[in-house]
Amino acid sequence: MQIIESAAQAKATTFRGLVAFRCSACHTVKPVKHSGGTGYGYDRDDNLVCYACCSERDKRDMRANGRATLYLSQGKVTNWPGTLAFPVAERRTGYHNIAGKRYDVWFRGPDRALWHGVQYGDNTQICHCRRIKER
Repeated sequence: MQIIESAAQAKATTFRGLVAFRCSACHTVKPVKHSGGTGYGYDRDDNLVCYACCSERDKRDMRANGRATLYLSQGKVTNWPGTLAFPVAERRTGYHNIAGKRYDVWFRGPDRALWHGVQYGDNTQICHCRRIKER
């Protein structure tokens, strides 16, 4: 079994047969998935990070920064691999002068605070989110 440990190795691998990766965050060896995503992503330094650790890092960043770029899909706001999800409490559709539509959503984030997200247009799922003060 081949174990990949870096982005360079991942990019050079053909992924035939049994291939695994080592998460740079939790250091566990996990099999590379062949459908529905690989099972890992890359951090800012091109290290391999498993989806579970991506979720923990996203939660930590949301708590620390009060902002996040997430995805709005099927009544929930998620991170890229879908391992972190928040159900939408309220959704409103409005008008945008360039994108045509604007979707505003409100949800409880990882800190249980109220968050607001905005998606522009129907040709994307990207939702720009930030923590807000409750009224």
